[in-house]
Order: sequence, then structure tokens, then C-alpha cells
Amino acid sequence: MQGRPDHCPPPVTSPLPNDNVELDVPSGRKTSISREDLLAAALRLIGPHRSVSSLSLREVTREAGIAPNSFYRQFRDMDELTVALIDLAGRSLRKIIGAARDRVATQRGIVRSSIEAFMEQLRADDKLLHVLLREGTVGSDAYKQAVDRELTFFEEELRTDLVRLAAADGTTMHEPALVSKAITRLVFAMGAMAMDLPPERDRELIDQICTMVRMIITGARTIAEQETSKN
Repeated sequence: MQGRPDHCPPPVTSPLPNDNVELDVPSGRKTSISREDLLAAALRLIGPHRSVSSLSLREVTREAGIAPNSFYRQFRDMDELTVALIDLAGRSLRKIIGAARDRVATQRGIVRSSIEAFMEQLRADDKLLHVLLREGTVGSDAYKQAVDRELTFFEEELRTDLVRLAAADGTTMHEPALVSKAITRLVFAMGAMAMDLPPERDRELIDQICTMVRMIITGARTIAEQETSKN
């Protein structure tokens, strides 16, 4: 049998479908990405005057450095990504404010420390609080419902603190659940306004919010005392 001439190239075989083949990807694009990477990319694109609702899928994937089709490995659509961001923002803020409340033991101290932590987070670089404040007013119904769910979590935690502090002071509070809702909605409304103001106004706003919150608490305690005296 005649051997293959030395100058002939070896035969070329095509890889089988299950072979591990390195695919060529455009320069600068990642071959894999996590949900956290996509959330971080979206956060980099938003700001005081740009909500998640205004972002397109292509903008987010371009910022993340992936092809648009790779987005669907982590999220069904931009709505799902936005709700995930809202949930992340709520968990992060509750953790920060909870830690601030744990550092003090008095009602006055808890009010101020919680509001200061809120304003600090408003100015933080991660922009998570911006998601809650913007999507609760300009987002779709699904986004507003997600924000409202996060606010409800805040209200439940605050109600527990209000009842505990009132008991420690030997007093009662009228409708603590309604009081916690009034305080939470007030703080978030003031926070949305603060986004459009310079940071130099923060101290003034903190003082105003603290005064308004104490007025709500004092009013609730006064109503409770009046109801007790009637009985």
C-alpha cells in the first residue's frame, strides 16, 4: 500500500456536537454573566434623573459587556430585572436602617439615627434607594406594587419598634400600624424630594423630618391617652 506523501496535510475532522469547542466571541464581551452583574450594570446607568423604567435591554447588556441574547439566561425581561432591583434595594435599606436603630435605645435617638441612615443611603454611590424612590412614582403598576411591598416590610418593622418603645416608656400608642405607615410614607416622600436637592440641604431636611415624625408619634400617644381617660 502506498503511504501518504509527506507533503499532504493531515485530514481535517469536524467536531461533534457534544465536543467542547471554544467559540469565538466579540472582543470585550463576556462569555458568561450572573444576575448580580446585570443588576450592577443597570444601577450604573440610572441616576437622580434616570429611572430603571427608562432603560432598554440593549443598554443594560451593552453596559454589562454581553450580547443581548445572553440577558435571557438570567431574566425573562426588563420587568423581572427591575423587580429584582426593587427587592434588592428594599433588603439593603432595611438592613442599614435596622443596624442604625439597634445602636440606640431611645425613641428620639431611633428616629434621628434611622432618618440619618436613610439620607446617607440616598447619597450613596450604589443608587439602590433611587430605585425605590423613582419606581414607586414613575414605574409600571408591577413596579409600584413591588415598591409598595417593600414599604410594607418597613412599616411592619417600625410598628414593632414603636410598640416596644411605648411599652418601655409605660405608655400606649393609638393605631401603631397606621402610625408606622404615616411615618414610612412621609420619609420616602421627603426622600424623593431630596433627590432633586443639593446634599448641602440634607441636614435641614433631616431636622424637618425628625420634627414631623415626632409630631406624628406625639399625636398618636395623645389620642391613646384621651381614649384611656374616657374609659
